[in-house]
Amino acid sequence: MALPFLPANQLSRRTGIDYHDIELFKDVNPLDWEDWHWQMKNRIRSKEALAKVINLTKEEEMGIRKASGKLGLAITPHLATLMDPNDPNCPVRRQFVALAAEFQTSPHEMSDPCAEDRDSPVPGLVHRYPDRVLFLATESCAAYCRHCTRRRLVGDHSATAAPSKFEQAFEYIRANRKIRDVLISGGDPFMLEDDNLEEILKNLRSISHVEFLRIGTRIPVSLPQRINEKFIKMLKKYSPIWLSIHFNHPKEINKRTKLACDMLSDNGFPLGSQTVLLRGINDKPYVMRRLMHELLEIRVRPYYIYQCDPVKGTAHFRTPVAAGINIIEKMRGHTSGYAVPTYVIDGPGGGGKIPVSPNYMLSQAKGKYVLRNYRGKIYTYIE
Repeated sequence: MALPFLPANQLSRRTGIDYHDIELFKDVNPLDWEDWHWQMKNRIRSKEALAKVINLTKEEEMGIRKASGKLGLAITPHLATLMDPNDPNCPVRRQFVALAAEFQTSPHEMSDPCAEDRDSPVPGLVHRYPDRVLFLATESCAAYCRHCTRRRLVGDHSATAAPSKFEQAFEYIRANRKIRDVLISGGDPFMLEDDNLEEILKNLRSISHVEFLRIGTRIPVSLPQRINEKFIKMLKKYSPIWLSIHFNHPKEINKRTKLACDMLSDNGFPLGSQTVLLRGINDKPYVMRRLMHELLEIRVRPYYIYQCDPVKGTAHFRTPVAAGINIIEKMRGHTSGYAVPTYVIDGPGGGGKIPVSPNYMLSQAKGKYVLRNYRGKIYTYIE
């Protein structure tokens, strides 16, 4: 099947991105703009560069100054075009521009809230559930989300992604025949060069008891130019591969991201979404419902809404759990079942994903169940 590629001089019209209107990018050639390596090389890494894209607030300026370490400022040119220059509450801007509040920590916050380091039998691997493992392929991301759960790992680093780095992980999986499912994450695995990611996929596919491969990525949102013909052809050699894409707000879904998702879907990759519940960004039911509807329109199946983990420096992002339950309440029965994800809390300290939902079973006794539906009407079911 032919891949849906357009000549570079047509891409700006197809994607709807007016990057030439931004001072920082006004002279960029469309061929460069569509090159993912150019996008990475020209990420916004300084306050001075960002000030040419948005009107910074004092809180943002202070946050950027303090975020000068491992998880510093990193925003792709593509993401920069999605930011409202005059609105500090812009949902894209809030996710990628550090605030001073990021450097205030609460007593219950942790550097590793999911206890991944504790459950790591060998470097780069987390084994918590009996039949599946988490394979941490890289510490790099195209852009640094300020709510990152793995901020202890993700960010600027000097480590390489040489295949030999993962030999212990491959050996561990080979030796544990109960492992049938491998989730490749990071960082973002799609940040690896084609040959490095292919080496990982080839090794995993050579293990006979590994049935299911998944990749977690945010690249269609932060760097959709990475999804190109050569990359798709490489991935297809190791199909089926299921992709979980991190979407948090409808503003992240644009023509360029849709093009990337279409390319993946058209070539046989099942797409699901993972969303983090974030205060002031997507904690209103109407915003989350719109996000889920727009995801279905681009053939991405809503999968999880995560309660924001208690990782250090993210208190200003976290909502009450009741906000997540209310979102599910306002969706279940009020929209298509395909549009309703599972709301989960990752049990702090390594408890894994725990589903949380509204209470629809009111009582149970001797085979008699009293239930309520989405409208609050009461029904009795007899076994």
